[in-house]
Amino acid sequence: MTVVKINRLSVPEGDSAELEKRFAQRKHSVDEAPGFEGFELLRPTGETKDYFVITKWASEEDFQAWAGQRTPREPGTTVSKSEGILEFEVVELSD
Repeated sequence: MTVVKINRLSVPEGDSAELEKRFAQRKHSVDEAPGFEGFELLRPTGETKDYFVITKWASEEDFQAWAGQRTPREPGTTVSKSEGILEFEVVELSD
């Protein structure tokens, strides 16, 4: 069953272009992770100021395995702050 993780990122004013540039530079860095199905970076419009990163995984176990292997970023090198992760399972609707 596909699981979806949505990370809400607050980005200081003036750092949006840098955030997008960094995501573009590592666009395919997760492609080879077992169970990874894809991601999207959503730019805010309207009243919201936060970005959202949506990732899809074949299972919760696949996501957890990838998350457990991530290397923490060095302090002072980030341009965003995670404001929390929303977690979902995709509902397979029958005809």
